[in-house]
Amino acid sequence: MLITELKSKDTILSLLTGKVFIINCHGCKEVWFPEEDANALQKELPNVTGILTTDYICNPEHLKLRLSKHEAAINEADMILVFSCGVGVQTVAGFFPEKKVCAACDTYALPGFQGVTPLEYDCKQCGECYLNLTGGICPLTACSKGLVNGQCGGAKNGKCEVDPNMECGWERIQRRLAQIGRLDALKCPVQVRNYATDAEVSKK
Repeated sequence: MLITELKSKDTILSLLTGKVFIINCHGCKEVWFPEEDANALQKELPNVTGILTTDYICNPEHLKLRLSKHEAAINEADMILVFSCGVGVQTVAGFFPEKKVCAACDTYALPGFQGVTPLEYDCKQCGECYLNLTGGICPLTACSKGLVNGQCGGAKNGKCEVDPNMECGWERIQRRLAQIGRLDALKCPVQVRNYATDAEVSKK
């Protein structure tokens, strides 16, 4: 099981740039989504070009079909705000490599069965989503060392020194940020991960 929890309103507002298209994922049976809170918050957000609400956005074929019906509203938007688990955000970012894609939720792990996605994307369910700082690519899962402050310097020809068959996650992040004109995000200091979030959510 896993649970998605909204980031604070101030945090979400700080992410917004220009016009916004919103994607809500009601998830699968293994995900809890704060639907009422998300709907209330979205009514307060400015410059929204459209809202897509569906499930299984981690399934690219399903998502592609849904996105096609909102093409005009998406093209009009400067960014996409995604209310889903980390896998869903990464899936959306993969569809829009030249557009800013941000996560409106943090994802927490709970005991039980996990949903199944056909993609290689993964979510660490750490409770402190870094996707907004790294262009929609999770540094905890894309990097074999789980580094959150940048690459280790051990990559060779773009491949990880731990797994030569794995592309360096931080080189992917750098290319993605350059593509969307957000390399300045790498100047932002990243705080040490708060491992206590896993214990806190288990008390809820």
